[in-house]
Amino acid sequence: MFDYDYPLYRPPSEARSLIFQVTLGCSFNKCSYCNMYRSKEYSERPLEEIKSEIDLAARHMPGTTRIFLADGDALNLPTDTMIQILDYIRPRFPNLERISCYAMPQNILKKSPEELQKIYTAGLTMFYIGIESGSDIILKKVTKGATGQTIIKSCQKAKDAGYTISCMIILGLGGKTYSRQHIEDTAKVLSAAAPNYVGALTLHLEDGIRDEFLTKFKEPFLPIDDSEALSELELLVSKIEPSAEVVFRANHGSNAYPIGGTFPQDKQAMMEKISYLKSHPELCRPVGFRGF
Repeated sequence: MFDYDYPLYRPPSEARSLIFQVTLGCSFNKCSYCNMYRSKEYSERPLEEIKSEIDLAARHMPGTTRIFLADGDALNLPTDTMIQILDYIRPRFPNLERISCYAMPQNILKKSPEELQKIYTAGLTMFYIGIESGSDIILKKVTKGATGQTIIKSCQKAKDAGYTISCMIILGLGGKTYSRQHIEDTAKVLSAAAPNYVGALTLHLEDGIRDEFLTKFKEPFLPIDDSEALSELELLVSKIEPSAEVVFRANHGSNAYPIGGTFPQDKQAMMEKISYLKSHPELCRPVGFRGF
């Protein structure tokens, strides 16, 4: 329907959502593990173009229930512009249940509590935040542009304004050398931030980004294998102690083993499943299915 500016990305849970590209690319675009928007220069799309696409979608898809605002940096828009977009969307989709977008920690922190509240009231109610790791050492090595504390602050700030938060972490991001520190610090951040949802992926570097990642890591990077990823997952689950319910999933295609549950009530069941999988390596996906 639209002439999207590709590549176009959205979270797995937004697979059936209507997508409007309100920005193109990523204003930061320096994370060494991510090449999603390396082919684009960040820009903010003209409001009239966005409105035209909203009108077109409203004519052809009036029953839309979920909308995702792309690309990777929608929250970087000026607050007034974002509110204008949201105010234009809402009356045109009477069955709308939620509007969501990716949100970097620094973009959340740049908004005042009042701005976040106004945007929430206008209809944007869910943020997808990439945590990746809770370790400041690893976050610096992969040029994340955030620290464990700024991640916690951004999540809490968003939750205080009413937002639903879905966060992502990456198993194996510290390699063998920093494996334990990566997981222990990540568990601390997740416990403190207590996002509504957490998704665990396993590090996969595409060819176009591998050399940059290794160069910025500045030391030999020893990737973990699937059994070590399962051990990281075991340690992570064992260490997470959130103050509120957290829905946890490790069922992304990058993972060797599907794990899921809700903290705190399903913690023991998840630990038992991981223990069972560790004793049955034959249940792992075929060797070579995923490469570093």
